[in-house]
Amino acid sequence: MVRLVLTAILLVLVTACGSIGLLPTSDLVQKAIALGLEQTQQKLSQQLDLDFQGFEIKRLSITQEEPLTIDNLPAFRVRGTYDLIVKLPKRRLTQPKKPFDVYLQIQQEGKTWRLLLPEKDSKNTQSIWRSYLVE
Repeated sequence: MVRLVLTAILLVLVTACGSIGLLPTSDLVQKAIALGLEQTQQKLSQQLDLDFQGFEIKRLSITQEEPLTIDNLPAFRVRGTYDLIVKLPKRRLTQPKKPFDVYLQIQQEGKTWRLLLPEKDSKNTQSIWRSYLVE
């Protein structure tokens, strides 16, 4: 009986240690959202000739983290909301409780994360992902 209890405790400890650092943190999610926003902001600035002064992400709330596998590597689909403050030359525009849905993938060595964006291609039925390093 003692052996069974010790085995169960050891199994729980090994499982807990194996998952440490593999879940995306709020800070990582915020950086990934910022990376996506920067790309969108650059495109809008060029197309509309707007003078963005930057943005802030506040009150990030993660409501769901769904583990999955993309290209044989562990990934997460993370959903939630955040408040976005867009800085314009003469004012600040606030968008509260803006929903987000991001895909994050930990790389094979386990040290870096990448933001995955699905490629929009109607010809392929299989998903093609663009990958960006989250720093």
